[in-house]
Amino acid sequence: MNIFVINSGSSSIKYQLISMPEKTIICSGLVESIGLANSTIIHKTYKDGKEQILKETPDIIDHAAGLQEVARLLTDPAIGVINDPSEIAAVGHRIVHGGENLSATTFISPEVKEEIKRIFPLAPLHNPAHYLGIEVAEKIFTQAKQIAVFDTAFHHTMPEKAFRYAIPGEFYHTHKIRIYGFHGTSHKYVSEQAVQYLGKPSSKIITVHLGNGCSMAAIENGKCVDTSMGLGPLDGLIMGTRSGNIDASVIFHLVSQLGYEIEQVSNLLNKKSGMLGLSGFSDMRDIKKEIDNGNAEAKLAYEMYAYRIRKFIGSYAVVLNGLDAIVFTGGVGENDALTRKMVTANLEWLGIIPDEDKNQLRMNGLHEINAVDSKVKILVVPTNEELEIASQCYQLLN
Repeated sequence: MNIFVINSGSSSIKYQLISMPEKTIICSGLVESIGLANSTIIHKTYKDGKEQILKETPDIIDHAAGLQEVARLLTDPAIGVINDPSEIAAVGHRIVHGGENLSATTFISPEVKEEIKRIFPLAPLHNPAHYLGIEVAEKIFTQAKQIAVFDTAFHHTMPEKAFRYAIPGEFYHTHKIRIYGFHGTSHKYVSEQAVQYLGKPSSKIITVHLGNGCSMAAIENGKCVDTSMGLGPLDGLIMGTRSGNIDASVIFHLVSQLGYEIEQVSNLLNKKSGMLGLSGFSDMRDIKKEIDNGNAEAKLAYEMYAYRIRKFIGSYAVVLNGLDAIVFTGGVGENDALTRKMVTANLEWLGIIPDEDKNQLRMNGLHEINAVDSKVKILVVPTNEELEIASQCYQLLN
C-alpha cells in the first residue's frame, strides 16, 4: 500500500511516498519558495538501495502548481515510481493544530476541514497552509483517502491539572484556551522507539525535540502527561527565533510603556527572539563558530538554551516520579554534541551520567550516550515524522 505524506507550509511542500507496512521510502522531496522567483523542487528516489536526486527550478505560482509538479515527477516515464496517482491509497496530511475536538488521526471530511479552518487563529502560520494542501491534494489524488494527522493529538492524554491555565474557567470552557502542545508526532515516534529499545512498556521517558522549534514531553506508559509548548508553539524552551517562556508582564510593558503594537510584539517573540535575539544567529552551527571566536553573547545564548532544558528535565522527573530515559531528537538534538553535553552535565543525583566519548561520536540510528553506570539511559533517536504519519494512516485504514 502506497501512502503519500504531505507537510504543506506557507511557501513549501515536503513530501514522502512510503510503502506500507514495509515502511519503505520510495521517494521524497521538497518544493520550496512557492510563488517566488526562485522556486525549486528537490526530488529523491530510492531504487535498489541507491538514492537518486533531481533538482528542478520550475515557475511554481502556488501550491496547486507545486503538487502538480510533484505528481508529474511521481509518474514520469524516466524516473517515476508509480504509473498513475490512483496507485496511492492514502494521502496523509500533517496538521499542526487540531484544537480541542480533533484529537486523533482521522479521515478528512467536510466537517473536519471546517474545524481545521475554524481554529486557524490557534495556528495562523501553519493551519492555513495545511488546509490549502488538503484542498489541492483532493483534486490531484482523487481516488486516495485523505487523512489528517495532528501534532497536538499525542498530548491529549495530559490530565486537566497539566493542560489548564490558571485563568477563569470560561476561557477554557467557552474559548478552549488551554495547553495543547506540539511536535506530538515526533514525541510519539521517538518515545515508542525508546520503549522498544528499553524493552520496558511501563517506561518513564523525557523526550527532547530540538530543531528550530523546540519542545519537551514527559511520557509515562506511552502516554504524554506534560509538555512544554502551550496554546501555540511559542511557550517553553528557547528556540531558534522564539523566546520560549516569558513573563506576560514583558508583553504589557512593551505595549503600554514602549509603544509596541500587538502584531509587533508577536513578530518580536516569534521571529526575532530566541537564539537569534540573544546571539544574532538562529543556526546552532553558526553560534558554535561564534563561541570559538570568543563571542560572549553566543556563549551566553548556549548556556541559557541548555539551562532552560535542564529546568524542564528536573520538573518532569518530579512529575514522572522517576526516570528511565532521556531522548534527544530533532536536528539539534541528534547532531549537536555540545548541547547534549551541557544539558546532561552534573545530573548524577538524578542517575544521569553521560559518556562524553560516546556523545562525540557521529552514529546513525538509535544509540546510547550514557556511561555504563548511569541509571538513566541517555538516548539519541532520529525522528521520522513522515514515517509516523504513514504508520498512523495505515492503522486507520486497517
